[in-house]
Amino acid sequence: MKTIVYILGVLFVLTSCSEKYRKIDKDDVTISSERLDSVVSEPKTKTQLRKDLLDKGFEIFDVIDEKTKDTIIMQQYFIAFLKSGSTKIQNEEEYKRLQKLHLEHLKKMYDMGYADISGPFGDVGEIMGITIYNVPTIKLADSLANADPLVKAGSLEIEIHPWWAPKGYALR
Repeated sequence: MKTIVYILGVLFVLTSCSEKYRKIDKDDVTISSERLDSVVSEPKTKTQLRKDLLDKGFEIFDVIDEKTKDTIIMQQYFIAFLKSGSTKIQNEEEYKRLQKLHLEHLKKMYDMGYADISGPFGDVGEIMGITIYNVPTIKLADSLANADPLVKAGSLEIEIHPWWAPKGYALR
């Protein structure tokens, strides 16, 4: 009797593992295309963050919050002011094409981690908008800003200034 139970148990295990007995529909199985580096990792300590920023060439300094006594890491960013350029694009099709490329450039800068935020101003004036670059040098920020298709076409000009802000703070 024990032998029969043993043989039936082995047969059950073998047949349950067989491909022909599986009830999985291959079309229902989804594999995530999410990159592994986009998985949220453990937050860095201030010491780790400070070291990483310095290793990458960023300029930083610490400030102590008088109320909470927390250490705040101040990082240098670069604000690119997008100013009205000397070339006015008269052809509407050409302007739309360049505007599309301009927006694609700004999205690419954001997606690659070079720019933290971009946007136009709500009033009409010499300064059309800004981009805040999260890069270690003004030379790199200037190079990235000047790669914009509307800048290359002369429709926009760039003016860059260093700007200090607390690392990791968000807009509210």
